[in-house]
Amino acid sequence: MHDAFAIVLWVVCGVGILGALAALIFSGRTWEDYGKDRLLMDTDRPSASKPAASASTLERDTEIRQLLEARNLRRARRGEQPIDVEQELRRLTGPQIDPELRDEIRDLVVARNHRRLRAGKPPLDVEAEIERQIAALNDL
Repeated sequence: MHDAFAIVLWVVCGVGILGALAALIFSGRTWEDYGKDRLLMDTDRPSASKPAASASTLERDTEIRQLLEARNLRRARRGEQPIDVEQELRRLTGPQIDPELRDEIRDLVVARNHRRLRAGKPPLDVEAEIERQIAALNDL
């Protein structure tokens, strides 16, 4: 009985090794493709995150606009003045800049101006640059 077990064990191991070698030989193309586009993470894809972000932003804005229009209908039924939907949408989706964040942005712009002056470049208009930075935050 022990002799039969040893024979079966060696035969199964041999067949397994032959199957593994055959799989390795026939999977050469797979190893050549390993690490190419389809195996990248979503964050590593060059254009995967940009359209999704803009599509989700568009969907979010559409839903908020619908909610604001529904609010206007309720206000009209109560006899109140309707609000401007687009202005309220900009207020809700715009960056929330508190005074501390504005001061931090100002400090960064002032530091950038010092570096520009040391490099011999003209300084930036601090207030205009702060507003540009805040507008850039809205694009994120």
